[in-house]
Amino acid sequence: MVDKTIIEQIHSRVEAQRGAILQFLKDLCAIPSYDSKIRQVGERAEAEMLALGFDEVWFDQMGNVVGRIGDGPKKLLYDSHIDTVGIGDPDEWEWDPFVGKVEGDIFFARGACDEKGSTPGMIYGLALARDLGLLDGWTGYYFGNMEEWCDGIAPHALVEAEGLRPDFVVIGEPTKMQVYRGHKGRVEMQVVAKGKSAHAASNFLGDNAIYKLLPVIEAISKLEPELGDHEFLGHGRITVTDMHVKTPSINAVPDEALIYIDRRVTFGETPEGELARIQRVIGDRKDIEASILFYDDPSYTGFVFPVDKIYPAWALPEDDPYVQAGVQTGTALWGAPLPTGKWDFSTNGTYWTGKAGIPSIGFGPGDEIHAHTVIDQVPLSDVVRATEWYALLPAMIQP
Repeated sequence: MVDKTIIEQIHSRVEAQRGAILQFLKDLCAIPSYDSKIRQVGERAEAEMLALGFDEVWFDQMGNVVGRIGDGPKKLLYDSHIDTVGIGDPDEWEWDPFVGKVEGDIFFARGACDEKGSTPGMIYGLALARDLGLLDGWTGYYFGNMEEWCDGIAPHALVEAEGLRPDFVVIGEPTKMQVYRGHKGRVEMQVVAKGKSAHAASNFLGDNAIYKLLPVIEAISKLEPELGDHEFLGHGRITVTDMHVKTPSINAVPDEALIYIDRRVTFGETPEGELARIQRVIGDRKDIEASILFYDDPSYTGFVFPVDKIYPAWALPEDDPYVQAGVQTGTALWGAPLPTGKWDFSTNGTYWTGKAGIPSIGFGPGDEIHAHTVIDQVPLSDVVRATEWYALLPAMIQP
């Protein structure tokens, strides 16, 4: 058990830094960082880490910001993505999404929930852990990364291209201040139909590619009952999410149509099996082809890390020692064990645990239902309280 004096020091030190923690959050949200352009917001995080005495701060080849504190043999990494989705239609916002607003205990701004809300606590928590001797034997890392467009690619590159492989990871996606231990995976696919163009006035001379996809879309919409199920992760999902058409003009029969499919998978469901499922829907048509998507878009630095858009499901058992370390951190700080749960959406855990097998848990302020919405929000009191949890966790992990 951690000495009660340490707990009291954590409470008092965090309370004393409350104003700085919350101003840091507001500064982060004030900097637009959508389309994975995170350099400017990463520099703001860099400045805070240097001011708090981190031993080293740098940008990796992809353009993610990394801070190191301590030099122990065990590596603990705090992961928060500091990019966001865009704001959509500005007229749908009742306030400036970057200035934000505060109502009571709630701060509304783009990225407040997903996921800049965890960054201040992680950075201040690691510094406090060092000051109180809670990082003895550890090297702590803060990893501020880009995640919105390809989950897991940033940590994958950190491990494979940078050679930094942690022993334990905390994912700061919103968990309602609970300890999350997994979520469903995802496979992204496309279906392309080829047709023949003709003038719309002579449409009988053409072969409309859109029409070829209509029965495919209808069939996909009815697939969900046959998808896999898991007692913890839940039922699989499938959705047609986008459509693109190639046509010489809006007065011509389109000669190509493409749909994108988001398939949320649980344990026992494979990318190959899900591609085969879509191919069965298509049948033996030679003019329609399904495939798994491939990601090789350069980051804002020009760095390319090619990956298939396959994101494995993952989960740690409720009684896993690392999960319980997170749960009991809550007991030590606030007098009761924290509940455990799972995300409905996807996180960098698809790589950390799903591909790399590195034990990972989630902990962060906010509720994922507010992510990507025009009421993007986080409770300010939880942003501050999360700092205490991030500070104490290293001392609670069993060697």
